[in-house]
Amino acid sequence: MRETPWWHPARHEDRRPILLARNRIQGAIRGFLSGQDFIEVDPAALAVSPGNEAHLHAFATEAIGNDGVARVMYLHTSPEFALKKLLAAGERRIASFAHVWRNRERGPKHAPEFTMLEWYRAGEDYAVLMEDVAEMARLACQAAGTAVLRYGDLTCDPFQPYERLSVAEAFQRYAGVDLLATLTGPEPDTAALRGQAQGLQMAADDTWSDIFSRLLSERVEPHLGRGRLTVLDRYPACEAALARACADDRREAERFEVYACGVELANGFGELTDPAEQRRRFEIEMDEKARVYRERYPLDEDFLAALALMPEASGIALGFDRLVMLATAAPHIDAVQWVPVG
Repeated sequence: MRETPWWHPARHEDRRPILLARNRIQGAIRGFLSGQDFIEVDPAALAVSPGNEAHLHAFATEAIGNDGVARVMYLHTSPEFALKKLLAAGERRIASFAHVWRNRERGPKHAPEFTMLEWYRAGEDYAVLMEDVAEMARLACQAAGTAVLRYGDLTCDPFQPYERLSVAEAFQRYAGVDLLATLTGPEPDTAALRGQAQGLQMAADDTWSDIFSRLLSERVEPHLGRGRLTVLDRYPACEAALARACADDRREAERFEVYACGVELANGFGELTDPAEQRRRFEIEMDEKARVYRERYPLDEDFLAALALMPEASGIALGFDRLVMLATAAPHIDAVQWVPVG
């Protein structure tokens, strides 16, 4: 039997309280950002590059010029490149509720189109962003009329002090893996990590990154954000994406993720502003994408040029739909979207 569609009046009547809570949560967060002197900006969704992470998949389209010539463009997977260009232009505190698109992603916590809240603080340490997320989680609960975040049988109290631990600490605690011992050379030691990952299902051609990701998702993440928020800090530098290296240990980077009820809510960086290093990382990622998926995305040369003018900054992306899900105890991301993708 076909499920009643979301637009049927009977179904909408059940969905509507959650959707109204979504609006209240968004309003509360907008009030917080305004009180912190953030300017809300509205970046374009079409981009010359959708992002350059190997396992991130975009929607491609064509922009046809007045001359009739078609140019490949992409729906952005994040407004990050656009917002950093605004930092280079001179803005100091900016935020955006942006619709973003990611292909090959559909499930209870994933939608091909969703809302990402992204914000940046120029000249401020990335630890401030951890406080921002904790406050937003509290505001979400208050706006939804609940005391805790909930996903399935798990709860998380954002009013409790959050736990902050490094990725290396988390891997040692939950997976029995000495992660930093596999990062002593110029390249990550895949054999060393493979040897420590006892009982993990691995393919013969799995890279260090593949094994790291599987350990994280299967053995570490389920323990995070139980009872209180967890800030998983100091990612390995080889998993740094657009984050700068830690000053006290170049094996680690100023990247963190925030978890509630085992669900990743946000991904924050002390931002990398070195164009040459960023280009190097992008090229490595696109080589890996080409190896695994037989495709690659172009680099945004304007973005790389803008990095030379960008001030020191911290930035973060939060899955707004996921926050609403946890604040309203919704079981599926479609339940918190006014118009889900068909």
